[in-house]
Amino acid sequence: MKRRNPRPARPQPWHPYAWQTQSLLLGYPDDDFPARLALAHRAAPALPAPVRQPLLAFLTDVEATPADDLAAAYVATFDHRKRCCPYLTYYGHGDTRKRGLALLRLKQTYAAAGWRLADDELPDHLAVVLEFAAAEPAVGHGLLTGHRAGLELLRLALADDGSPWAAVLASVSATLPALAGDDREAVARLAAGGPPEEEVGRTPYPQFLPDPAFPGGTR
Repeated sequence: MKRRNPRPARPQPWHPYAWQTQSLLLGYPDDDFPARLALAHRAAPALPAPVRQPLLAFLTDVEATPADDLAAAYVATFDHRKRCCPYLTYYGHGDTRKRGLALLRLKQTYAAAGWRLADDELPDHLAVVLEFAAAEPAVGHGLLTGHRAGLELLRLALADDGSPWAAVLASVSATLPALAGDDREAVARLAAGGPPEEEVGRTPYPQFLPDPAFPGGTR
């Protein structure tokens, strides 16, 4: 039996192209979406097969879907179903105080690389994390790997719903190390009990530090 090659544990030269392509496809399908699809068509063929094939399947699927139907499906999937939440810190912290601190730390990570988010962007949206990873592969790889369990749960939820975006998550997973013991256990816990709930009265509200300076201005 032929043994599969392990997935890379560190960024490879093709990773930024994969992450940027996936980021483009995970944004809301607005009027610019056809142009993003065209870019994905150009980038995908150069990627390794486990990353490329799900992307090409996604492109085939969505290009056969009317624009209004695709936009409605995106909203119904990512905005109205918590189990398909695209905000990565939600899986580790739920809607608790700890999530606020996780978001702040993520913003500080971006700021250290000279990134400033738009006012309407949250730093833990998967499309944003992937775009950052494409620009800062070493740091971005660590962020994505740190949310490995949440990404897998999102992939499974999208697959269960028959969502075309499950293919994009399969492509993201193919850029990361395979699930190890701790990650598998975390996925099982999340699937069984969901993200953490607030423990009211047990933990004082965190004293957030002010936002750091953004040395590089806007990205």
